[in-house]
Amino acid sequence: MPMLTNDAATTRRHFRDTGSGGTLPRVGRGDGTGWQEIVSARTETDSVATARQPTSDQLTTAQLDISGPFDLREVALMGFGHRDERSFDGVMRMAFCLDGDYERQVGVEAEQFGDRLELRVQVRGDPLSDAELEAVRKQVARVISLDHDGEAFHQLCLADPVLAQVHSRAPGFRPALFYSPYEAALWSILSARRARGQGITLRERMSEMYSACFELSGIRTLCVPTPTALLDMESVPGLPADRIPRIHAIAKAARRGELDAERLRSMSPEDAEVDLQRLPGIGPFYSSLIVIRACGHADAPSLGELRSREAIQHAYGVDHELSDAELLALSESWRPFRTWVTVMMRALLP
Repeated sequence: MPMLTNDAATTRRHFRDTGSGGTLPRVGRGDGTGWQEIVSARTETDSVATARQPTSDQLTTAQLDISGPFDLREVALMGFGHRDERSFDGVMRMAFCLDGDYERQVGVEAEQFGDRLELRVQVRGDPLSDAELEAVRKQVARVISLDHDGEAFHQLCLADPVLAQVHSRAPGFRPALFYSPYEAALWSILSARRARGQGITLRERMSEMYSACFELSGIRTLCVPTPTALLDMESVPGLPADRIPRIHAIAKAARRGELDAERLRSMSPEDAEVDLQRLPGIGPFYSSLIVIRACGHADAPSLGELRSREAIQHAYGVDHELSDAELLALSESWRPFRTWVTVMMRALLP
């Protein structure tokens, strides 16, 4: 078995998917009633290239409990899809379309305090309802993998000598996900057959033209357009014209509820991938990306990522390319965290 060095600080864990500091002041919980309390309002100072931009934000606080080892820095710096942070100041910034019909945009500042995560949530227009705020909490938990038992994952890793070595490089690591299947589908169209950096630029350009931004802990953070805004989109500089109908198809599917994370997760991963492949421009690779990296699965086996397979082969000292059957057999002992282990192996190994 090859020995793995415990050098996570020098191994930068940026996923290069083609489809794929200081401490800020603690935010209190008001009168103790929890995340329902609206604590202040703020005025939006950034301007973007759209007449639809509202002018004010509501600020709300929320909290997530943490089980098992967890390090928000490791999650924030994982780097995949459009996320490409190279430093961490204690706050993970997220701007996304809210689960459901994806027509509400929110900005979230997440900060860790021991075994809990404090969320500061910005929203345009009317304050979030209790149900909407609960949806924000659930969505953030899914995105940063706080929606499963982290202590059980930790114990599973410790029980396997190979996984224990990898896990020890960054015990607080958890997979970071796309904000939603909707956003993963958009990324798939924007990034297809181009360098990841070009996909990031196109996402920013599209968001500047047709969407909103939030100032999150002093940094301007863009959100992708809502489905309604996408249906008004006619062009984006640098995006081939044949991608626009594909983006419109994604917007229509989102409005029909077909890209709802709970809907897709209720299916088997295989059935969800087939369902997604009805969308123009979404083939086997990108349908797998959406299911594995956006729906919140912890135990869906992933056979399509060559670099993950190579990392697993190296870690377990396998001297040949693992077949699908061999990889599935090897990963049986990783249940119920086959997805998390696969992502960990790729992210933490050189």
